[in-house]
Amino acid sequence: MKSPDEQLNLLKRGIAELISEEELKKKLSTGRPLVIKAGFDPTAPDLHLGHTVLLRKLAQFQKLGHRVIFMIGDYTAMIGDPSGRTDLRPVLTPSQVLANAQTYKTQVGKILDLNKLEVRFNSEWLGPLRLADFLAIAGKLTVPRLLERDDFAQRLKTGASFTVTESLYPLLQAYDSVALKADVELGGSDQKFNLLMGRALQERYGMEPQVVLTLPLLEGTDGAHKMSKSLGNAVGVTEPPDSMYGKLMSIPDALMLRYYELLTDEDLAAVKSAHPMEAKQKLARLLAAQFHGEPAAQAAEATFNKVVRQKEVPSEMAEFKVPAALLKGGQVSVAVLMAESKLASSKSEARRLIEQGGVEIDGQRITNPQASTAVKSGAILKVGKRRFIKLTL
Repeated sequence: MKSPDEQLNLLKRGIAELISEEELKKKLSTGRPLVIKAGFDPTAPDLHLGHTVLLRKLAQFQKLGHRVIFMIGDYTAMIGDPSGRTDLRPVLTPSQVLANAQTYKTQVGKILDLNKLEVRFNSEWLGPLRLADFLAIAGKLTVPRLLERDDFAQRLKTGASFTVTESLYPLLQAYDSVALKADVELGGSDQKFNLLMGRALQERYGMEPQVVLTLPLLEGTDGAHKMSKSLGNAVGVTEPPDSMYGKLMSIPDALMLRYYELLTDEDLAAVKSAHPMEAKQKLARLLAAQFHGEPAAQAAEATFNKVVRQKEVPSEMAEFKVPAALLKGGQVSVAVLMAESKLASSKSEARRLIEQGGVEIDGQRITNPQASTAVKSGAILKVGKRRFIKLTL
C-alpha cells in the first residue's frame, strides 16, 4: 500500500474540498482499509459523465486497497434529496426506485471493480426503524442546525414550500454514515451540508467523525450549467459511441482542461501544451473507449471526421419508414416527420430546430417551421451536424 502522503497526493486531484486533510492522513496512517461511502439516489435510470467524477474518485480508493461502499438510497429516493432545489421534488414510487437502481450496477462497472465493490441499500437499516427509533435519531438534530441549509433558508425566504420529509432528508443520509461506520464520505459540492451532518451525527453516537471529500459539479456541454439530462447538456454513459464522441467534441475549449482533470488520468501539463483540436479529439476518444472499447471509439472518430469535418454523409445510418397515415396529398409535415422519427422530442422542438436553420432534406435547408415535403425513398433527413436518418416509404 502507498504511504499516507502518496495516497493524499493522488486523492486530492480534482477535488472541491477536503474536511479535513489532517484527519484523512491520520486515518490513512493506521494502515487499515478505510470504509469509503458514497450514496446514490436512483431518481433516474441513467448515469452521465457528471456522475462519473465521483465514481472515478471511488475507483482511486479501491485501487489503494480501501473498502468502497456504493450505497443506493432506495429508501431516501422516495423522499427526494432537496439539495439545490427551490421547489418540491417529485416523489417516486418504490417500483420506480427499484427499476432505476437495477440499471446502476451495470453502468458503474465501467469504472469500478465490481468484484471489490460493496453495494448496499439504505432500506436495510432505515426500513426496519420503528417510530421510537426514528424519534431517538431526530432528537440528536436541532432545528437551527437544519435551517443552516441555504436551500431551506431560501425557500422560507421566498415563501416556497418544503415538506417535513424533505427537511429530514439530511438526517436520514447522516444516519447512513452511522449505520455503515463510514471513515470517509464522498459527494458533490452541493452535498456538503448533508455530508457534514453525517460527521455531526456520528459524533453524537460516540464515533470518530467521517472525513468529508467533495467533488466539483461538472459543467455540461453548454459550458454554462452543471451537467443534467433535464437541461439537455448531458453526455450519458450508455449513449452510443458516435453520440458520445460528437457531444464531447462540442464542449467549449475553455472546459477541456477541466474535463481532462475530472474525467481522465492524463498529464495536465501535456494537455495544456497540445493543439486544442488534437487535445479535444483525444479526450473524446479516451472517454468513448472507456465506455465502449477502443475499436468503437476509433470508428466514432472516423464518423465524426467524415460527417462534421469533411461534411460528408455517414456510410451507415438508421432508416425510418414513413407511415402512410402521415402523408397528405403525397406530402408530410417536416416537423411531424422529425418528431415521429425521434430526431426531435416533439413537434414544437422540431419547429424550433427548423427556425434555427439546423434541418436539411437531401442537402436542402428547411427554413419554414410549417413546411411540408414530398418524401422519396432514400431521402436523407439531417438535423444539426451529426444526426441523420434515411427515409423509406
